[in-house]
Amino acid sequence: MREHSNSRRREGMSDSRIHAIVIGVVQGVGFRCFVLETARELGLRGYVRNTSGGNVEVVAEGPRERLDLLASELRRGPRASVVREVRVDVGEATGQFREFEVAF
Repeated sequence: MREHSNSRRREGMSDSRIHAIVIGVVQGVGFRCFVLETARELGLRGYVRNTSGGNVEVVAEGPRERLDLLASELRRGPRASVVREVRVDVGEATGQFREFEVAF
């Protein structure tokens, strides 16, 4: 998938960036692992981390349609989670990430 993303960039198609806050029962239920696996499968770059307020923060960059798929998955979450709300802001990619990882 990375080759596809890189070829898109060479062709002049710009990537986008989402910043999402996932609210609900999302810590201690495997949410970060769920996001990590999903984002990597989609070939996205960025990070996921728990916030001190009990939410999960996700920053991801890549093709807009893949980011939309990730946002949909954030609303679903893993089986043990209870997602009450997902706040998503969309912008232009900065290119600062090389891969998707869990941040602490």
